[in-house]
Amino acid sequence: MEQDDFEANDASTKAGVMTKAELVDEVARVVQLTKKQAETIVNIVFDSIVDSLRSGQKIELRGFGSFRLRSRKSRTGRNPKTGEKVEVPSKKIPYFKPGKELKELINKTMGDTGGTETSPDEEERAASE
Repeated sequence: MEQDDFEANDASTKAGVMTKAELVDEVARVVQLTKKQAETIVNIVFDSIVDSLRSGQKIELRGFGSFRLRSRKSRTGRNPKTGEKVEVPSKKIPYFKPGKELKELINKTMGDTGGTETSPDEEERAASE
């Protein structure tokens, strides 16, 4: 890996973003597989999630969270460039709801490093759960 590539990867990690390539690298390292094998595994997992959502199924990963679809109704929008009214069709959007264990693990880890800022909405949701 060239120095410029290393700096680019280091910058994205510092920005708090894990790319798919970095996830593949991590899987390969932890499970001691080739990058090609790890990439195949990651792609299978992602494809399985997409296929399940397309077929209307909910995906529940205990201790991690769940993926499901939410429906958005059709509406009248506005083209920001022209101001012209535009009909936006109804559509389904994927939604991820983190599990209780994932929330606890994140908050425990973040608490050890000085805590995080939470929005009033997040605090309200946490209080209601």
